[in-house]
Amino acid sequence: MFVGREIELEQLETLYASERAELFILYGRRRVGKTELLRTFCVGKPHIFFIATLSSDQDQLAAFSQEIYRLTHTDTPEGFRYPTWEAALRALVDLPGRPIVVLDEFTYLIGGNKAIPSILQKVWDERLKNSKVFIILCGSYIGMMETEVLGYKAPLYGRRTGSNLLNPLELPAVPMFFPSYSPIQQLEAWAILGGMPYYLSTFTDQVDIFTNIRKHILDVNGLLYPEPRLLLLEELREPRNYFSILRAIAQGSTRLNEIAFRSGVGDSPTTSRYLDILQQMRLVYRSVPATESQPEKSKKGIYRISDPFLKFWFRYVHPYQNSLDLGMADGILAQRVRPTFENFVSYAFEEAARSYIVRLARRGDLPFLPDRIGGWWDKNSEIDVLAVSDSEGALLVGECKWSVNPVGIDILENLKRKTQNLSSARLWNKVTYFLFSRSGFTHAVRRQAEKEGIQLATVSEMIL
Repeated sequence: MFVGREIELEQLETLYASERAELFILYGRRRVGKTELLRTFCVGKPHIFFIATLSSDQDQLAAFSQEIYRLTHTDTPEGFRYPTWEAALRALVDLPGRPIVVLDEFTYLIGGNKAIPSILQKVWDERLKNSKVFIILCGSYIGMMETEVLGYKAPLYGRRTGSNLLNPLELPAVPMFFPSYSPIQQLEAWAILGGMPYYLSTFTDQVDIFTNIRKHILDVNGLLYPEPRLLLLEELREPRNYFSILRAIAQGSTRLNEIAFRSGVGDSPTTSRYLDILQQMRLVYRSVPATESQPEKSKKGIYRISDPFLKFWFRYVHPYQNSLDLGMADGILAQRVRPTFENFVSYAFEEAARSYIVRLARRGDLPFLPDRIGGWWDKNSEIDVLAVSDSEGALLVGECKWSVNPVGIDILENLKRKTQNLSSARLWNKVTYFLFSRSGFTHAVRRQAEKEGIQLATVSEMIL
């Protein structure tokens, strides 16, 4: 099932319609749906779809050569191969029409032959840039793609005609995977699986959330049980310390010194180097209060795991792997997952609320254009959702409640008090209040919201 990606497909179709030579770079984490996006784009168009492997460079060249030959011939001679990569790439110029040439897992090609980017650059400059070929380089190793393909010192620097870092699907795509779930169940699924299409396609809405967790994540034979371990083993030479850091963050250590202490990987500078790599892989991000006008210089930064599934796995699987390996999945589900699941989802609900504000801002549905969207905290207080416009002196503040009870006036008044504390440092010209609720709002809140222009959002509205 192919879901979403309308904007990404439109970008590719626009470039394809140019009738000029195109060199497009598509990269992103494994399981994010790069290959499916490209296969959907290629439907009905003449194309070569070459997926590199970890085989030898000569085997790769032979396989690629046969794909080129197969595009214009019925039968491919046994053992056919261009003598060099340069010869194979030059042959692309002679392909008829408007051919698409996808080199998937391009970093595998580089791993087998580091000269390939330079060879492609030479052939591009000499011949390909004046042809009608549409070349797409696709890779999963984000750091390597950014260094070896997109980087300033990379041979192909300045040649690309387009690029896209493919991100996970957003929350509104989740109902398409689980149409039989209620909005609350859909948000719970997103809290566990995030927006990775492969993870989402693993669960089914024919059973409840906990049955899916038990079967696909906690069972040692489940499809998602080994996933984070495989992900890190593929991309990191010494994953043990990275596992310790991710587990520390998942269990509540968010500041550098806390992570260093709890993970046991070394002092803060050593831990910081590991965190830098995890950030390059888009597995961890550094968050600062949205009021910080220079986030990169702020000393208030905390670290969070980017991917919801990694949060879940390092919270509920990694610490209990010995028990799970002994077949105690039912016990882990009953005694570890169920008692704390609502609390786990409540943090995801806050992330969903911030993402919802981002989508409103994109559509121009906020009363101002924000410079930054995130949260806010100090030693004594915390605001779940904050959007700031420095130039307009405007503020949006939001409170999230993942509770079985409707949000009452007390929650609204508490949000206003926290906002007054925040406003003491600066006079804001405009303040917009937002309340997010799992279970709706009391009549009193609705009356006051209508009177004062306070925005209210339920799970159903946030998923749209």
